[in-house]
Amino acid sequence: MKILLVNLPWIKNGIWGVRAGSRWPHIKDPYTEGNYLPYPFFLGYAASLLKREGFEVKLLDCIAESIEAEEFLSLLQEYSPDLILAEISTVSLKNDLEILRCIKDTPVAVAGPDISIQESGFFQDNPFISYALIGEYEYTLLELSQCLEKNELPRRVKGLIYRDKSGIRKNPPRPLIKDLDELPWPLREGLPMDKYIDAPGGMPLPCAQIWSSRGCPFRCAFCLWPQVMYGGTRFRYRNPVNVVDEIEYLITKRNFRSIYIDDDTTNVGKRRMIQLAEEIIRRRLKFPWAIMARPDLMDEEVLLKLKEAGLFAVKYGVESAEQELLNRVNKRMNLERAIQMIRYTKTLGIKTHLTFTFGLPGETEDTIERTIELAISLDPDSVQFSIMTPFPGTELYHWYKDRNLIVSEDFSEYDGNYKAVIKGENLSSFQLENARKRAYRLWREHRNRRREAHFFIQGRHFLLLKEYLKRYGPKYTLLKGVRFLRYLRRRYSESIQF
Repeated sequence: MKILLVNLPWIKNGIWGVRAGSRWPHIKDPYTEGNYLPYPFFLGYAASLLKREGFEVKLLDCIAESIEAEEFLSLLQEYSPDLILAEISTVSLKNDLEILRCIKDTPVAVAGPDISIQESGFFQDNPFISYALIGEYEYTLLELSQCLEKNELPRRVKGLIYRDKSGIRKNPPRPLIKDLDELPWPLREGLPMDKYIDAPGGMPLPCAQIWSSRGCPFRCAFCLWPQVMYGGTRFRYRNPVNVVDEIEYLITKRNFRSIYIDDDTTNVGKRRMIQLAEEIIRRRLKFPWAIMARPDLMDEEVLLKLKEAGLFAVKYGVESAEQELLNRVNKRMNLERAIQMIRYTKTLGIKTHLTFTFGLPGETEDTIERTIELAISLDPDSVQFSIMTPFPGTELYHWYKDRNLIVSEDFSEYDGNYKAVIKGENLSSFQLENARKRAYRLWREHRNRRREAHFFIQGRHFLLLKEYLKRYGPKYTLLKGVRFLRYLRRRYSESIQF
C-alpha cells in the first residue's frame, strides 16, 4: 500500500506560507523572517512510523521545495498513492481545500491544528474528504492504513472521523501518546533538509530541528497546539539519553552543524534539563544548540549547565511588558523574574530571541509603548513582533467572540503579520497593525545605533593598537595585539546603552 503525506502548496500574493511544523501558521513576512521554515514534525513522525511498520511512504513538502499546486497534482498522478494525508491549518484551509478538491479516485485524509475538521458540517461541505484525523495523528494514520490494507472499515480507530456508505462516523478520541520514546525518529531522508531553517542567534547551517518533549503544563489562552492538537496541558518528555542519541546521529552521521530543540516549552523540569546537558558533556559532543524556553522557569544553575554543554541561543516568549495583560490570558509568567533571567542569559554570552505580541485583552497605547521600550531595553539578538490572533478552538477566540471584538471571520487573514482580525477594548484594529510596524521600525533604528557604535569602538580599538605598535615596535607581538583587542571589546561593548 502506497501512502503520500503532504504539506500542501500555500502561496499568497507571491509569498509562501508556513504551515506544517509551525504553532503559528501564517504567510511569511520576508522582511522580518528571512528564510525561516520549520521542519514538519507530525508529518515526519507519522511517515517514519508507517515506514517502520512496512508501508511504502512518501513525504512531500511542497512549501520547502517550492512546488506549486499544478506541479503537485502532476506529481500526485505519477506517484499514484492509495491514500493521501494532508496536514492543513485554519489560516490555509481555503487554499488547502481548493487543491484537495482537484484530487480524484484517491481517498483523502486531513489532519492538523484546525478545529473545523472535527465538525460534521466539514464533511457535508467537503464531500471529497474521506477522513479527518484529530490531534496527534501518528498512530491514527497507522491504524487507518492497516484497516484500508485489509479492506476493513476503521470502526475502532480512535481519533478518526470518517465517511462510509451510511453517513459520517465519529470514533472516540485517541489518548495522547504516553511514551514518546516508542516513536521512531522523524523521517528526514528524501526531504530538502537544508531548506528547514530555524537557527536562533545565527547558528551555523545546516541546523536540524528536533523535539525533546510535547505539550506544555501552562494554560496560555492563545496557544494553539495545547488546546487543539493536545486537548489540554499534559506535558510529556523523551528520555534525555534518547534525545542525545538523535542529536549525536544528526551531528556525526548526517553532518548537521547545529541543533534547535523546538519544543512547546523545552525547559520544563530542572532535573531533566540538567540530565540532558550532562549527557551531552559526557559524550564530549561539541556543537552549538538552541531551545525554546519560558524565561521565568529558568534559573542560574540550569543556564550555567546548559552553557557548559554548548547552549548557543534561547528563544523566550515575553509577549508584553504588563504583568496584568499576561495574567488576563493565563500566561501568569512572573515578568520581573523573566526579565532578570533574560538579562542573566545575555551575561553568559548566550544569544536571545524574544517574542512580543500586540492586542492582548486590556491593551492600550501606553502598554504598547512600554512593551516596545522593554523589547529595546533587553536588546536581544533578534526579535519577533506580531498581532495577537485568536485561532478558532482556543480560549482566547471565545473571549474575543463573546465581546464582539473580532472584526473578521475570513480565516485566511488570521496570520498575525499583515492584518489585525480583532480590535481591542481600547484600540482599533488599525492601531494594532500600526503598533507592529512601529515596533519593527524602532527596533531597526535601535540595532542601527548599536551597529554604528560597534564600528566606532572597533575604530578606536585599531587606533589604540596602532599607537601600541608604534611605541613598542616588534616587541608587541600579534598574539598580544589580539588579546588587547579582545579586552577592549569586552570593556567598551558592555558600556553601550540605548
